[in-house]
Amino acid sequence: MHHKNILLMSRTSRHHERMRELSHALDVSIALATPDTFSQAIVSGHDFDLVILDSAGMDEETLNAVDSYVANNSYIPVLVIQDEDKLQSLRMPVQGHNDFILATAGEAEFEARCSLLLWPGEESAPADIVTVDNMTINLATYQVYIDGAPVDLTLMEYSLLSFLATHPSRAYSRETLLHRVWGFEYCGGTRTVDVHIRRVRSKVGPQVAAHIVTVRGVGYLFKL
Repeated sequence: MHHKNILLMSRTSRHHERMRELSHALDVSIALATPDTFSQAIVSGHDFDLVILDSAGMDEETLNAVDSYVANNSYIPVLVIQDEDKLQSLRMPVQGHNDFILATAGEAEFEARCSLLLWPGEESAPADIVTVDNMTINLATYQVYIDGAPVDLTLMEYSLLSFLATHPSRAYSRETLLHRVWGFEYCGGTRTVDVHIRRVRSKVGPQVAAHIVTVRGVGYLFKL
């Protein structure tokens, strides 16, 4: 599985929080558009892998514009969000691999339907994704995201952060971290751990940094 980009097309902000949660659960970035900003969004330089269309209040002109966009881009998959009382007027793209979901559907179903459209046959295994507050770690792709934006970590910074985050609520000495993260052959001093912890904290921001706790006289602990 690799990182994907999603465009949410909606007249309102009613699904914005849902999209934020989706960006934490899956390895995706989210762009938001309304009928007034759709034309700017599709020329923004992003290559979108999925269009999520909230059909509520959409006029025919806007729906046709979305149809044209997906058709001109190798039939990008479309997930239509439909209100249950409007099911009789459900309008789906004729071509391409598409799906629909009720606006009242739960987060698990929403995530599953997006995954099936984004990664058909290779959906991200839940064990590959670690989510803590506004941070998502994708263990399969060695990537970290804060609020959906990628964080530029070195391999060792990533390895240290991912080790601590996947082994929470337990204090590890600097010597243990050197062995577990850097490997038994590493000959540097324990100060290397402190330097990397400081860099990781600065890159992930204060909300996630607060989880990386210094245990005096021992080392570090990732607190949930």
